[in-house]
Amino acid sequence: MSLGSRLSTLDSALTHRPRRVRGHPMLRRMVRETHVTTDDLLYPMFVTAGATEPIPSMPGILRYSVDDLCREVEDVVRLGIPAIMLFGIPDAKDEAGTGAYADDGIVPRAFRAVRKAVGDAVLLVADVCLCEYTSHGHCGVIVDGAVDNDRTLPLLARASVVYAQSGADVIAPSDMMDGRVAAIREALDEAGHATTPIMSYAAKYASAFYGPFREAAGSAPQFGDRRGYQMDPANRREALREVELDVDESADIVMVKPALPYLDVVREVRDAFDLPVAAYNVSGEYAMLKAAAHNGWLDEQRAIAETLTCIKRAGADIILTYHAKEFAEAARV
Repeated sequence: MSLGSRLSTLDSALTHRPRRVRGHPMLRRMVRETHVTTDDLLYPMFVTAGATEPIPSMPGILRYSVDDLCREVEDVVRLGIPAIMLFGIPDAKDEAGTGAYADDGIVPRAFRAVRKAVGDAVLLVADVCLCEYTSHGHCGVIVDGAVDNDRTLPLLARASVVYAQSGADVIAPSDMMDGRVAAIREALDEAGHATTPIMSYAAKYASAFYGPFREAAGSAPQFGDRRGYQMDPANRREALREVELDVDESADIVMVKPALPYLDVVREVRDAFDLPVAAYNVSGEYAMLKAAAHNGWLDEQRAIAETLTCIKRAGADIILTYHAKEFAEAARV
């Protein structure tokens, strides 16, 4: 049989041709299964007690003064991004991280200023942790050279109330202390903030991908590391147990962090729980993409869109990403 005859026979035998729905760009759009919009995005931002300055390891991301932050949030609102999360860089640190729960701390000041500048046009999410405010860089109170879980809980609860009182719409504890969701829920309820939701960093891994963030926030541990309270990257089942505990303690939204190396965990959490699921596209993931794009190794806008689409496809309802403004700008074109 000639080659032409064999090809003709094969052609007639092909009854399944998935490529038929890929041939036209309009048809590809119509059958697309996963759609990312700006409504899915939460934009992490840094506010400092000092002057605005760039973050070298995170090109395009800045530490903003309060005044500059307000102007930047106005741009965020213009782009239709629905929410921001604030991380504070204080002018002083101490052993107990008192700047994290001071009424006049950098984040409460920033929340009040942003609320005055844009009103209710953006959702304000408060990351709750002590690491940016402690002189040792750990996420809790140090006793005998280790983080004391139970002595840390009242401070996290106190910080949460301060943030809610200063205008935060959502409280997001990232410390990974056992029992912190319950402690925060009780404190918020007693302070009259029973309707303020908690978005828990429920499965937060001890990841190498946090490096640029720690430079940005000045929060690198001064001794040891965080593997005693953040999760082992090798563990999957443990993540489900951590999420379940936070759900039992009244978390309203649960988060997996980081996102890209843990898409399997995002999917497992999505399948196991009915609550909204967030995933954090962290600083190291952002920096890798930026470095590759700077060197001409990939198409930056396509890579951003693909990254966020994959996170949503895995099951995330909310995507925390430093690419939020870039994605929103491209979506407007």
